[in-house]
Amino acid sequence: MKKHIAVIAGDGIGPDIINEAVQTLEKVASLYGHEFEFEYLLAGGASIDEYGVPLTDETLERARSADSVLLGAVGGPKWDKMEGKLRPEKALLGLRSGLGLFCNLRPALMYKALEDASPLKSSIIGDGIDIMIVRELTGGIYFGEKTLASDSSWASDLMKYSVEEIDRIARKAFDAAMKRRRKVTSVDKANVLETSRLWRKVVTEVAKDYPEVELNHMYVDNAAMQLVRNPMQFDVIVTENMFGDILSDEASMITGSIGMLSSASLGSGRRGMYEPIHGSAPDIAGKDIANPIATILSAASMLRYSFDMDAEAEAIENAVEDVINAGWRTFDIARDGEGHIGTKEMGEKIREMMK
Repeated sequence: MKKHIAVIAGDGIGPDIINEAVQTLEKVASLYGHEFEFEYLLAGGASIDEYGVPLTDETLERARSADSVLLGAVGGPKWDKMEGKLRPEKALLGLRSGLGLFCNLRPALMYKALEDASPLKSSIIGDGIDIMIVRELTGGIYFGEKTLASDSSWASDLMKYSVEEIDRIARKAFDAAMKRRRKVTSVDKANVLETSRLWRKVVTEVAKDYPEVELNHMYVDNAAMQLVRNPMQFDVIVTENMFGDILSDEASMITGSIGMLSSASLGSGRRGMYEPIHGSAPDIAGKDIANPIATILSAASMLRYSFDMDAEAEAIENAVEDVINAGWRTFDIARDGEGHIGTKEMGEKIREMMK
């Protein structure tokens, strides 16, 4: 069956890394007899330049009509002076909200061959880092009512969560834990925030439906500390939007490089939006330097979560690990003084390893 994929390259290194991911999906199609149809759309800074807004209604509708969305990265200094609602990053919020994508899965996985790239001591890393962060994506302070006084003397951002919003993201986390090591850490700030007290209450109730899964609660400041003190204690972390944004970036860096980690944004249906967690890095755009692995792994997640193509996803993931084990490195994960390869060559190496 033909799968219709909306491709949003975005800004900066977005086109560089998206190109490698699309070619990898084409390799999957040839190996497994699938057919992927790619529709290229604009969002972020590229959309501002073309249409004057970061996300047009037409682009959102085209994304809704696709089976899934593959995204590169958006933003850059060129648009930093744009007013809030016109900033490139608003495209991400608009897509997530417009597509009903309330769950963000961000794996933080450290490859054994890249252990020396982690800023943590080997005694802390142990046998490796393998954490799944489940971040609520369409609620909380990012989407709450925002107010700026007419004289700019004060401002406020409303953090709001409903029982339904917390319940559905908690179930995504427990479902993920059932396929992993069956442990969920719910992160909040229940000693201070009323929304966090509701969060803790609802997650505790959901846990009753998953007796096989161990649940513990942790304040967000302690979680940030524990990620660098003892990351091995975590299996699945579930938390609200802003906390998840911060903790997932922290988790990515302790694995060695933000250029290695993918993300999947999911809703109640099969359609998802898949993107690397890193930014657009406009300073290296077009220089054949960017690491395409996070975007290629995001394409693998698309195959798994939206298309039920587990074997095809594993073929990509295994090829990435084989390339890393073989010693091939892009600039961001190369040791000092060690040779490295470019964006295109890394993509080619991964496709050569696919079986």
